[in-house]
Order: sequence, then structure tokens, then C-alpha cells
Amino acid sequence: MPATIGLVVFYVIPAIRGFYFSFTDYSVLQPPRWVGGENYARLVSDPLFWNALWVTIYYVVLNIGFQTIIAIGLAMLMHRLTKSTLIRGMALLPYFIANVVIALVWYFMMDYEIGIVNIVLEAIPGFDRVAFFGESMWAIPTVAFINIWRHMGYTALLLFAGLQTISPSLYEAASLDGASETRQFFSVTLPSLRPVLAMVLVVTVTGSFQIFDTIAVTTKGGPVNATRVLYFYIYDLAFGQLDFGYASALAIVLFAILMIAAVVQLKLMRADESDEL
Repeated sequence: MPATIGLVVFYVIPAIRGFYFSFTDYSVLQPPRWVGGENYARLVSDPLFWNALWVTIYYVVLNIGFQTIIAIGLAMLMHRLTKSTLIRGMALLPYFIANVVIALVWYFMMDYEIGIVNIVLEAIPGFDRVAFFGESMWAIPTVAFINIWRHMGYTALLLFAGLQTISPSLYEAASLDGASETRQFFSVTLPSLRPVLAMVLVVTVTGSFQIFDTIAVTTKGGPVNATRVLYFYIYDLAFGQLDFGYASALAIVLFAILMIAAVVQLKLMRADESDEL
């Protein structure tokens, strides 16, 4: 009952109100005025919305692509090379630190003038300082790097748990058939890991589309909208411009995108099936 009350009060009711506000012109200072589908028609011709959507997709591809590959590698290392609970636990340490704290630490470490990263780069022959947060080309990859560093240990631990469920007899049979380690990985590990991998991808993709705190602490959407992701654009519209009606419409669109992305991922990866006999 307490969980149900919390769900209704903090999720269901705000979601219903947000859906209603998406059909209104609402600025908090005045009562909502019904405008029908004007907000949704407006976003079709809003260049900032399409730019925010593209920037968000670019970030998600970078973040999920590299994070998943690195996490699978870490999970395999934890599974094959160490039984130490301490070492496995250390992979989770960055995840236990608040996003804002990690973003601030990396922001100062990668600062153009005083950051240790740029000091080291300048000391290497042939390298110059890089404006990681100040250049459009580097801004989103830098934000993605920060979040990959924080989340890869947690993602690896989830995949490691999935590896524990794979029967050793499958690897023994593959070895008897002469399969190499690489062949075993692609023919045994990945197919058997597919349900867990599908769940992990849905969770990480959904979280990546909602990136906000790292952007708010470091770039604030700049330079020149290069990091103005969809979530930050919604926040700016609502609390910066007090355009809650249009911001609610964009939030509903983001919700629809996440739902479609989750369903497509689960279908493509056949999350309810496993190749393990």
C-alpha cells in the first residue's frame, strides 16, 4: 500500500496532469488555457526541438555503444580472471558517487586552463590543449565519456550476473568441438546472454535519453546548443521560460520515443528467448 500510494502521488497523477498541460498554454502565473494540438504542431517546425533530438540520439549512440562493449569486456574479465569480491565491488565505486559530483570533478580535471588532463596533453610532444567542454566537436563525446566512466561498472556487474547463469557444460562441449575462445564468445556467451543484455540495453538506453545533470553542471547546453539534449531543453522551457504547456508536450513525445525504443529493442533481441538449452 505505501508503494502504491507513492506511485500514484508522485508518478501517475503528475503524468496525467502533464498530459493535460501538453494541450494548454500554461505559464504557472496564469490558469491553463486550452489550445488543443497547437503545442504538438509547434514542435514539428521547432528547429531547437529537432536539434535537441539529434544531439540526444548522438549522445545515446556514443554512450550505449562504448559502455556496452566496455561492460561486456569487464564482465568477462571478472568472470574468467578473478573471484575476488573486493575487486568486483571496486568496479561499482564510481556508480555510488552522485552524478553531479562526478561531473564537477571531471569538469575541473578537463578544464582548458587548469585541468590536469590538458596539462598532461600539453606535456606530450605533438599534442595541444583541448577545449573539451568548449568545442562543439568535443562537447558531447566528453559528456558521454564521463557517464560511461560512471556507469560501466554497474552495467558490467549486471552482465556478470548473467554470465553466472550460463552452464559450464556449454563451454565444455564447444571446446570438445574445437571452438576457440573467440568462437565460444560469439556462439555460446552472447546468445545465452541475450535476455540479460536486452534488459540492460533497455535500462541504459532509457537512462541515456534522460541525461540532464551532467549537462546542467558542465556545458548548460552549449556551446551553441551542441549539448542541448532533449531533457535539458524541456527543463529550460519549463523552468527557464515558464512555458509549461510546450514543455509538457515535449515530455510526452520523449515518453513515446522511450516506449517505442524499449519495445523495438525487446523485439529485435528476442528478450523472452534464450539459445541456451
